[in-house]
Amino acid sequence: MSQENENLEETQAEEVAETELVEEETVEVDPLEVALAEAADYKDKYLRAHADFENSKRRLEKDKMNAVSYANESFAKDMLAVMDSFENALASIESANEENSSEVLANMKEGVNLTFEQLKKILEKNSIKEVCCDGEFDPEVHQAIMQVESDDHEVGDVVQVMQKGYTIKDRILRPAMVSTCK
Repeated sequence: MSQENENLEETQAEEVAETELVEEETVEVDPLEVALAEAADYKDKYLRAHADFENSKRRLEKDKMNAVSYANESFAKDMLAVMDSFENALASIESANEENSSEVLANMKEGVNLTFEQLKKILEKNSIKEVCCDGEFDPEVHQAIMQVESDDHEVGDVVQVMQKGYTIKDRILRPAMVSTCK
């Protein structure tokens, strides 16, 4: 029976200790300290979120700068093929002599035509198109250099194209320089 009394006393002692601990916890909890702890937690979360935001902002700015800096990379790579063609043409001119000059000239003409077609394809691929100069003068896409008299054209029509104009998508890169009929 003494062991039962000891177990009972231990159980009662544990209950008393738990009750005192609960009372101490309720007594020790200060609302100001809880609020300060929560505020510190929120401040920490805010600072971390703000730091993440600033890092993302810097990263996006860097990506934007790279995108602007290297925006023409694809176009430039395409243009390298045209440069190679011109370099080959210049090398073939230097290798020409009196004996093979007519053959070199024929090859040069063919090479220049192929290079021109290659350049046109690159421009089309990059949405660069020639301005149409047929018909009436359009101040949006044409620039009148001079006016001439012509029996074959009506007043205000484009008579001759001095320099072709080009658009990129819907924007004018360079207006066509034309002469118009008086």
